[in-house]
Amino acid sequence: MSPIKPEIMSPAGYWPQLNAAIEAGADAVYFGLKHFTARAKVGFSLEELPEVMRTLHRRGVKGYVTFNTLVFDHELEEAARSIAAIAAAGADAFIVQDVGIAQLVHRIAPGAEVHGSTQMSITSAEGIALAQQFGVSRVVLARELSLDEVRAIRAATDCELEMFVHGALCVSYSGQCFSSEAWGGRSANRGQCAQACRLPYDLIVDDERKPLGDARYLLSPGDLYALQQMPEIVRIGVHALKIEGRYKDADYVALTTAAYRQAVDEAWAGLPLSITPRQEVQLEQVYSRGLGPYFVAGTDHQAVVRGRSPRHRGVLMGRVTRVLADRVWLVPEASAADAPLKPGDGVVFDAADWRSPEEPEEGGRVYHV
Repeated sequence: MSPIKPEIMSPAGYWPQLNAAIEAGADAVYFGLKHFTARAKVGFSLEELPEVMRTLHRRGVKGYVTFNTLVFDHELEEAARSIAAIAAAGADAFIVQDVGIAQLVHRIAPGAEVHGSTQMSITSAEGIALAQQFGVSRVVLARELSLDEVRAIRAATDCELEMFVHGALCVSYSGQCFSSEAWGGRSANRGQCAQACRLPYDLIVDDERKPLGDARYLLSPGDLYALQQMPEIVRIGVHALKIEGRYKDADYVALTTAAYRQAVDEAWAGLPLSITPRQEVQLEQVYSRGLGPYFVAGTDHQAVVRGRSPRHRGVLMGRVTRVLADRVWLVPEASAADAPLKPGDGVVFDAADWRSPEEPEEGGRVYHV
């Protein structure tokens, strides 16, 4: 067993998510402020930060501030003021993308802890060694690495390692995607990702459109789910396990944090995982574009992108066999037993190849089962 019990690190867009993470057992919470963060639509103000840190520290939880965008020269003065205020508020670490910001943090707040964001696209021990030259003490590895690759990196460096274990994936390496900038003039490296990967696309081969059935979202990955790999991850010796989702609600934060808290505690104790099918269904229900281990289990591009939908789908209930004016018949899937359909539930009928992605999806509330 590794001598390191990994932190569970949960996302917080604002107070409800932060409180949910604390109550669900997070060891650390990461969050952004109003500027210099890769999720510009959510976050706390600098004025709120001291209370945020007091709230976390009262419960023995660490708070990491995401300062993970690229910064221009004309912004350095404002960045320096923000860094000083973050350090004064007692933040436990800065998560940075820009190596210039890493050095600026050490100049303004000597002794402050700096973590290299996944936006740095670090995929090797050599990349980690370079980051360490800029004072980075922990590296958030690129999400495209398999566990075998993470294990090899762990053996080759003494740096603290962090990895994502749950949530949204980018179709490109984080920090290297320029599709949002090219498509909508909004830079993903400036906290303004327009998610061009979630749009419908055609596949053109030799000037002809290739028929793909109902697969239209050709660049939209599913969501990472590494709960079942937790015993192996704990054995590798990763310092922190990160749950994606600063745009997600408090229910998502609570359910995912609790599930990974349970899995890490059991793996650390040498116990078999006792995550139930019902818990897994809840994770699908709270938010899922299709859960899977994806890159963690090795490279399989066809599995990562299913292409049917770019948004939350929930649990597959079954396949429709008959339709009338006011009711439908379906053959239930096995997962339906752990999430039985009941009056008041919302359902959506998956897009078929005859429906344009521009047309609204069919669905609504269930009134009778």
